[in-house]
Amino acid sequence: MIEESRLRRMHFRAWHRGTKEADLLVGGFFDTYGRGWTSEQADWFETLMEEQDVDIMAWAIGTAPVPAQFEGEMMQAMRQLDYIPIAK
Repeated sequence: MIEESRLRRMHFRAWHRGTKEADLLVGGFFDTYGRGWTSEQADWFETLMEEQDVDIMAWAIGTAPVPAQFEGEMMQAMRQLDYIPIAK
C-alpha cells in the first residue's frame, strides 16, 4: 500500500502539469488508477512525471515512439485515454 502523503504528492504533480490538456491526461490517469498501484507502479509514474508534457502526451496518443523504460502495462493503460474527464 502506498502511503497517503506520497499519493497526495503524485496527485498534485499529475494535476499541475502546466497545460490543461496535460492536466486532463496525466491527472485523469492518476485519478483513475493511482490508488490501486503497487509501489513499483508508483515509481514508474513518478519517473514519468519527470518527462516533458509534450513527450508524455505524444507517447499516450501514439504520435511518438515510447522509450523502452516507459513501455509496458502502465503505458498501455495510459494509451486507452478512456480515463480523461470530459465535461458534458
